Amino acid sequence: MANVVRAALVQATWTGDTESMVAKHEVYAREAARQGAKIIGFQEVFNAPYFCQVQEPEHYRWAEPVPDGPTVSRMQELARETGMVIVVPVFEVEQSGFYYNTAAVIDADGAFLGKYRKHHIPQVKGFWEKYYFKPGNAGWPVFDTAVGKVGVYICYDRHFPEGWRQLGLNGAQLVYNPSATSRGLSAYLWQLEQPAAAVANEYFVAAINRVGQEEYGDNDFYGTSYFVDPRGQFVGEVASDKGEELVVRDLDFDLIDEVRQQWAFYRDRRPDAYEGLVQP
Repeated sequence: MANVVRAALVQATWTGDTESMVAKHEVYAREAARQGAKIIGFQEVFNAPYFCQVQEPEHYRWAEPVPDGPTVSRMQELARETGMVIVVPVFEVEQSGFYYNTAAVIDADGAFLGKYRKHHIPQVKGFWEKYYFKPGNAGWPVFDTAVGKVGVYICYDRHFPEGWRQLGLNGAQLVYNPSATSRGLSAYLWQLEQPAAAVANEYFVAAINRVGQEEYGDNDFYGTSYFVDPRGQFVGEVASDKGEELVVRDLDFDLIDEVRQQWAFYRDRRPDAYEGLVQP
């Protein structure tokens, strides 16, 4: 019998406040569970606007502890209610002055499995993230969830192949890539990079993008979220580029072994020859 995981993701417009934004995602999660999904992931800092379009100290107010903050605690309750694994991207405060762009991973029974902290932090027009976030320092965890081995790689990370590879080496079968990327900056890369990473590392990728424009800048978030398989093929249709959407797809994890046996990229790696890649 095929090892099929029904997975979901949400691309959403900003509502204007955290309470209604979280509530909207709860509605989507319950609908995904009704459709049989066993895992769901949300977009980058899903419970807030993309405030990194500006550099203002007022936006530190969106930060909260992980896992003991209100949003992650609420998502743990939702996971218990729906029986789904949930990938929860938020703005994390560890202690005063220590802030990270983080995703919590919650198992289907509500257990907090751990977190991924974004490694690569951009600092360019419309994406002033170094003002808010320290670079991630928690490695490349792959979480042993109720549906399988799940990793996370956040937005700007996707441009760096090293992290994709480390997640594969750590056993990932599915990697969620929550993002906030705008039409003029990177649209032509969006359907190129994650499928290429899925092929190079022979696992599934869930690529999630915000959608619409928000009050802190001109970024036009273009949605088009999708799942892609280890052959680089989209699983079903790509989501809308203009409106919010719940995407639910069946992922056949048996395809991972099939592709790895056929293409054998892991067998033919040459780590003994790669020393120069990590020189400053």
